[in-house]
Amino acid sequence: MRVCLVYPNRYAVAMGNLGFQAVYALCDQFPGVVCERAFLPDEDEAALLHGHRLCSLESRRPVADFDIVAFSISFETDYWHVVRLLSLAGLPLRTVARGGGPLVIAGGPATFLNPEPIADFVDLFLIGEAEEMLPEFLQLYCEARATGTRREELLWQTAQRVKGAYVPLFYQPHFEGPVTAGLDYCGPGEAAVERRLIWDLNRLATTTRVLSDEAVFGDMVMVEASRGCQWGCRFCAAGFMYRPIRTRGSDVLAASVRAGLEERATIGLVGAEMASLPGVEALAELAAAAGGRLSPSSLKADCVTPRLAAALAGNRNRSVTIAPEAGSERMRRMINKNLTEADIVRATDMLVGEGVQDLKIYAMFGLPAEEDADVLAIAELTTKLRDRLCAAGRARGRVGQVTLSLNPFVPKPWTPFQWEPMETLPVLKAKIRQLRRTLGKVPNLRLDVESPRAAYLQTLLSRGDRRLAVALEAIHVAGGDWWSVIRRWQGGGLDHLPHPDGYVYRRYRDDERLPWDFIDHHLSKGYLWTERRKAAAARQSPPCDTTSCRSCSAC
Repeated sequence: MRVCLVYPNRYAVAMGNLGFQAVYALCDQFPGVVCERAFLPDEDEAALLHGHRLCSLESRRPVADFDIVAFSISFETDYWHVVRLLSLAGLPLRTVARGGGPLVIAGGPATFLNPEPIADFVDLFLIGEAEEMLPEFLQLYCEARATGTRREELLWQTAQRVKGAYVPLFYQPHFEGPVTAGLDYCGPGEAAVERRLIWDLNRLATTTRVLSDEAVFGDMVMVEASRGCQWGCRFCAAGFMYRPIRTRGSDVLAASVRAGLEERATIGLVGAEMASLPGVEALAELAAAAGGRLSPSSLKADCVTPRLAAALAGNRNRSVTIAPEAGSERMRRMINKNLTEADIVRATDMLVGEGVQDLKIYAMFGLPAEEDADVLAIAELTTKLRDRLCAAGRARGRVGQVTLSLNPFVPKPWTPFQWEPMETLPVLKAKIRQLRRTLGKVPNLRLDVESPRAAYLQTLLSRGDRRLAVALEAIHVAGGDWWSVIRRWQGGGLDHLPHPDGYVYRRYRDDERLPWDFIDHHLSKGYLWTERRKAAAARQSPPCDTTSCRSCSAC
């Protein structure tokens, strides 16, 4: 059986994605399966095309000749690339038009949240973490192939026997304007699709399997330390869809770090937040003692200890990332950051005091109930941290740089803010101008701002329903010029679709059936409502205690 694993972006991006590498290893190691890879080609990457048809990287075999075409999708903004890749492969775009040919399946974090915008293009989704359900499906497929089972029966059996399997053809949503009014189900068992997860991460090590200097993060071996997050930031999809938090043991991680240092001098420690990882200081010291360095994905400021700061500086970490997410105390309480300005300043002083030269700060703007003072507070906090970094740098004879990464708020499914609208583009652009005026001439400070238009597209695809297939096809026809398609859509140029602003700027009703409600994330909607009310009152919730708390139902 031949499986072509497709990442809907460039090779460099795909091979820098640890989830894609993990799925590739699962498929390639499964008995009787030959797994090859395909990627979105650059214009000059003729090697990936043969006769204008997409081919696999390994054998140059046309993707349409494989038994299974499996998409691994990390980001909603890659949804239109799925359409483009199906077209490049010479496959009919819609499931109902294909009939035969390879089975098109999909998984990945974007599909855990809301697969509906691409549901008309995919035969089967596997919703959740792949380590168990992907081998279950591959075994079922092998059995069906050996017995000559027809495609329709295979999909029925998969929905019946593999938890987390979602077959869109068995579901028929009904709409009233922008609202999903109802859902008919004609498959086996219950309509709810249970999101799968792995309880014991120590069963396997998830690390970089294929090293490539051309890949994003190609200079390091990535090691996954945890899934989920205990802090419960109310905007963060990863913190809710991967609940409950699970961490790998220190011995397992130490073994992965040692093995990785034999290949690269840098170990990228991957997880939602790494300062609170048990034993992280020892891992950093282990890397330093071996002549390498540990590069954690992000640090929660109040969890940074003097030992961790010293270990990271001893690792020759020139730059460290801190994510306060908001400038004011009120907004940090609202998003449940559980982080004070004193915590952030203390962590900065420890890190730069130990020799860290550059600082990257993540902040969001356009959050629900944000006021002008909250936006200015981002500039004030950034300037304060920049001043402390520069003071330490002058004492050492080298002044470093602060990079402020600013991102518009995007409401995500399965978070307490899933009902909230995104702020309008004019308002967001005015806030960017305000921050540029305030910070633009500050030395040793660089602004990196995500486009509000890109945030609009991300919100549209995050909260959209199955009807967005029409828009994705239009974007493909327009050669990827998605903003021109949205502008035409806003002017009424896409027939039978509600206005796109209804997905982006509308506050969804509390009692509304959401397009993604058929997925069972083991999260109580009542819990999300409670967290939303606490946000409105700027009240924080304590971090998850998986030993005793059952509030959200994820455990």
